[in-house]
Amino acid sequence: MATDLRLRRSEEIQGDIVAGFKKDNVTLLFLKFEDAARARDWLRAVAPQIATTRQVAEFNAAFSEARKSSGGDDPKTLKATWLGLSLTYEGMRQLSATDPFEQAPPVGSGLEAFKEGSAKRAGALGDTGDNSPENWLFGNGRNQQVHAVLTIASDTEQDLAATVTAQREAAAEAKIVTIFQQNAKTLLGSRRGKEHFGFKDGISEPGVRFFDPPNPANEEEVEGHPGTRIIPAGEFVVGEQPAPGSFTDFPAWARDGSFQVVRRLSQDVPGWWSQVSVKLKELKQAKAVPDTATAEWLAARLVGRWRSGAPVCKHQDRDVPNDPKASSDNDFDFRDDLEGLVTPLFSHLRKSSPRAGLQAPDPSRPPFDAKELDGRRIMRRGAPYGFPFDPASEGPGGPDDPRGLLFVCYQADIARQFEFIQADWIDQPDFPPGRNPVPGKDPVITEADDVDFESRGPDGAIKHTPLHFQQFVQTQGSVYAFAPSISTLKALAEGRLTGQSQGRQGGQTSSRQDRGYPCDDFVAVPDQWRKGGRSQFWAFHGPQCRRIAVEDGAAHTDHPVERDAALTTWPCLRGVERIDCVLPMADLQNPAGKSWYWVFHTTGGRQQYRSVSITCGGGTHTDALERPDRGLSAWNSLVGVERMDCFLPVPDQQRVGGKSWYWAFHTTGGRQRYRLISVADGAAHTDVCERTDRELSRWSSLDGITEVDCFLPVPDVQRVGGRSEYWVFHGENYRKISVADGSGHPDRKIADDRSCDGWTSLV
Repeated sequence: MATDLRLRRSEEIQGDIVAGFKKDNVTLLFLKFEDAARARDWLRAVAPQIATTRQVAEFNAAFSEARKSSGGDDPKTLKATWLGLSLTYEGMRQLSATDPFEQAPPVGSGLEAFKEGSAKRAGALGDTGDNSPENWLFGNGRNQQVHAVLTIASDTEQDLAATVTAQREAAAEAKIVTIFQQNAKTLLGSRRGKEHFGFKDGISEPGVRFFDPPNPANEEEVEGHPGTRIIPAGEFVVGEQPAPGSFTDFPAWARDGSFQVVRRLSQDVPGWWSQVSVKLKELKQAKAVPDTATAEWLAARLVGRWRSGAPVCKHQDRDVPNDPKASSDNDFDFRDDLEGLVTPLFSHLRKSSPRAGLQAPDPSRPPFDAKELDGRRIMRRGAPYGFPFDPASEGPGGPDDPRGLLFVCYQADIARQFEFIQADWIDQPDFPPGRNPVPGKDPVITEADDVDFESRGPDGAIKHTPLHFQQFVQTQGSVYAFAPSISTLKALAEGRLTGQSQGRQGGQTSSRQDRGYPCDDFVAVPDQWRKGGRSQFWAFHGPQCRRIAVEDGAAHTDHPVERDAALTTWPCLRGVERIDCVLPMADLQNPAGKSWYWVFHTTGGRQQYRSVSITCGGGTHTDALERPDRGLSAWNSLVGVERMDCFLPVPDQQRVGGKSWYWAFHTTGGRQRYRLISVADGAAHTDVCERTDRELSRWSSLDGITEVDCFLPVPDVQRVGGRSEYWVFHGENYRKISVADGSGHPDRKIADDRSCDGWTSLV
């Protein structure tokens, strides 16, 4: 089966999130709306200019191919200028004229972090003293509030300058104030690809599932990039499947978007390198390092890599600047260096991404596998700003000239990803935990107080040497924002949060692409039925399937769990173009974690069915084809049926006396009818037609419906007080009905038809 790289074709996800603009020249405009109506007009004009993942991915692929053909030189004729747009919580509120959150975001969640903003949360991240918001150039939450961040990235300085001018003028015409402009630029010559301290940056960026092609020999790594893990796409794009345990309860407007963190980090280059020299002398006096150790040697250990990017764990004695393979090497972990004798535990590399080799507090437990940390990864898109340090310079490039890193990252959950890395790893002295003495903070970007430099003494015992580091990286601005999907940007330009009409009242409608879709069938996720007060279902529609959740309770709140995936991603559904209906085998539902189903589908104009299984375990669901396609004639109970549309289990007749009864809704001769059938337990699953066809009009609850697409059981109202409730989907509408136990199984309509738009999870 061909590798699923569907995210590369996305025209909804903004281009900088997973594809990456990857331009030498970048400007960020921090904007404030003075007039919401005119800001919406501005957004209506700028939304079509926002680069999509498809555009950027195709350009980057062509650029990479042209570079290979030219022997490594950048192609002169291939260039582009990209735009990206993110909005703060207050910016979204201004545009939509409503609170983006109908209820307060969950405490401790990334949604709460987004709403509060970075200034309010600065103290927990170590942004105090000189780093505190009162000293920031933007995002301090006190004077000029940031509503939007417009990213402009270009291959040439001339194109960047022209676009920045045009965008500033367009903003000004809409009464939008540019409160700060941050320029950034790739350093030139031998400094290319490096940050101002002189170290190669951006080597450890993760791969993304459904975007980066996997290595055929190891599907967890990017093809051609050994050691670069492929991370679940939901860690960066809301609505995609995340790593196990990650937050998934996002509002509908967040789908296909990503939360953005922007920080201006100034760097005192001469001060930092001077400190490295001082600490080297202290270590030599303590006999904790070789006599041959240099400032470069120690600096590499503080970072975890040499200037070239070569990892210290593979090149302990010296840098290898002429080895291009070493400079981009990601194929290593720290399993054989748990004590940090080679790459210190406090090194920037280990504090920001411990990889495999993070020892649990319980030393009897094996080190964490890198996969267990997938939910903590971020996608970095930063660039240096300012002129590189030149001690002989009297102008730009002098020791006091502003310079630093424009830090930008994307993630689905700011609290769980960026903030956790910053507060619980980088700025936490007791990380890795359970050490005595504690490892200390990251000495590259924090005021590290005392770090524990470990070395091996003459007697072979581990020696601990404390070192105190001052901070030479200062936070000078920070913003939390959200980069919406293209559809959400267009909706905001119309004063709405999503493509849905606000409240769906007063006769408002929405375009077909933004409305709830008609479902072909729902299948309950076997191990997620009424678990923790909610039930999960796979919702099949056309050639795709998505995973949704429905909460118990009067409101039965629903939300998406995983976004659409092609049926072809299910091995058991290969060759299936569209599912007509699914019938679970009643006596084979989750015994020993495995559930079996009959899947009815139409191929080449003729309906067939196959037997499949789904195995649950460890948070994953493995599917398999158990028996290939057969014709409906194999079912005694379906004689004369042209196409099965759906099954509804008779509530009080499931596995009674060794068999289960169903109402079988089918279309024959162009009209839908239903019949009553039974299926016996056991290997043969003998089926019988218990009552011949009747018209839908026999169901009072289905009055006015000519064709039922599917039934979805209301999870917490199944055989409660002798009745069961169902949502009935037909066309673009649904209604709620009930069916009573007992003779005749009386049915009644509980709620009239509503649009499928009413389901957040189906939009």
